[in-house]
Amino acid sequence: RLCSWALLKLLNLLFLSVQLHRGQLRMVLRAAATPDVPLVFLSTHKSHLDGPLLSFLLFSQGLGVPRVTAGDSTWSPRLQAFLSRLGGIFLPSGMERDEGLPGAVVAAYVEEVLRSRQPLLIFLEEPPVALRLSAAARRWLALVYRAVRCGAVPDVLVVPVGITYDTFP
Repeated sequence: RLCSWALLKLLNLLFLSVQLHRGQLRMVLRAAATPDVPLVFLSTHKSHLDGPLLSFLLFSQGLGVPRVTAGDSTWSPRLQAFLSRLGGIFLPSGMERDEGLPGAVVAAYVEEVLRSRQPLLIFLEEPPVALRLSAAARRWLALVYRAVRCGAVPDVLVVPVGITYDTFP
């Protein structure tokens, strides 16, 4: 509760208003109504605030708080701890491939998130690089594909979501 209250205060300080695209919201709500299929949201990444903002918006629409994936970028330990409490999942540093114990642990965790039908949010690139799939995004998508291929979950529903800013925070 304290983290959600702090997030709401932070968002109120940063944004004058937040507007939802009704057509996209209807699509997301229709996808969420599909029984027994976990949702995997794919989004572009404009700012480091995208994860908390999209999580808050999805939660405010009754869709639950998605697990937000992040690469091994330069997050401060305090910010990483705060984002983990909000549902962030971080790749272990230096994990480019799916080898060894760290890869197996992350793969098992993603399988369990999908099996329990928790939504998962994957950003396709790291800010400020646009139009290029990041290594972390490829890794997260490979984990989702692996979970379906090995039968951990029968299927996933991939839902594109977008966020834009009038000015970047």
